[in-house]
Amino acid sequence: MNEALHSIAYKDSQGFITGHFTAMAGPCEVIIETTDQALAQKVTQAVVDEAWRIERTFSRYRSDNIIYQINNANGAVIEVDEETARLLDFADLCFEVSDGMFDITSGVLGKIWQFNGSSNVPSQKAIAKLLPKIGWNQVSWSNPTLQMPAGMALDFGGIGKEYAVDSAATLARAITDCAVLINFGGDIVATAPPISRQQWLIGIEPLALGQNNIPPKVALKHGGVATSGDSKRFLQYKGKVLSHVLNPKTGWPVNDAPASVTVLANNCTQAGMLSTLAMLQGQGAEEFLESQQVEHWIQRR
Repeated sequence: MNEALHSIAYKDSQGFITGHFTAMAGPCEVIIETTDQALAQKVTQAVVDEAWRIERTFSRYRSDNIIYQINNANGAVIEVDEETARLLDFADLCFEVSDGMFDITSGVLGKIWQFNGSSNVPSQKAIAKLLPKIGWNQVSWSNPTLQMPAGMALDFGGIGKEYAVDSAATLARAITDCAVLINFGGDIVATAPPISRQQWLIGIEPLALGQNNIPPKVALKHGGVATSGDSKRFLQYKGKVLSHVLNPKTGWPVNDAPASVTVLANNCTQAGMLSTLAMLQGQGAEEFLESQQVEHWIQRR
């Protein structure tokens, strides 16, 4: 085990204690409005343990969890546990409401698409070879059993981090009434507004375009915030920036996707679903989020 990746660093500042750690391939933090070091450490440890537990349980990069069993069943029927069933039900809902655009079987496209800022775009032949292996509608899911054609694979990457934040927030609320902000790489939940100020203020990363219009800060009292965007994961192709959000029906990045979508909702899972669905709408992202009547911010290049 890499100790650097499984350690917590604490910082105490102006009535808040922050615990920093790494999970799900990114920086995470827990901010507690308290001066009680023991309480802060108890809350942070609970959040950290939950983040690492969910990462172990649902990462597609491990060979000792339920995702590995499903992806290596070679067409056999797999019975899943209650928690996995809840995520599969949610993925099924996302697939239905998005007309098949939100598809947890599309992760196989990651084998050929590397969004590293380069101009290395896969060939149409390579894309076409993978398309038959994509399609949640090909999977037979009836709680608690799942049967998937051999060669296909599930990836909870599109919903796992938001689910983890919400789950960790539930544990934090059970420990303390103090205001807690949990941030897993930009997916955020606030359990309550701070006593010392009106709300938490969360900055939205601006596009590096040199414009004077700085995106607003999100004022969050409680609930979730999630952002989908291409600020760190994109490709350059024929003078355009290609977003990392892929259309599972074509195997290509979504046409005219916003550079960034941030959504504020009752919880992070809901916010993440809506921000991703908006990205998948491409040019229609603004209209889609207006119809959902949620607070949101969209940046376009």
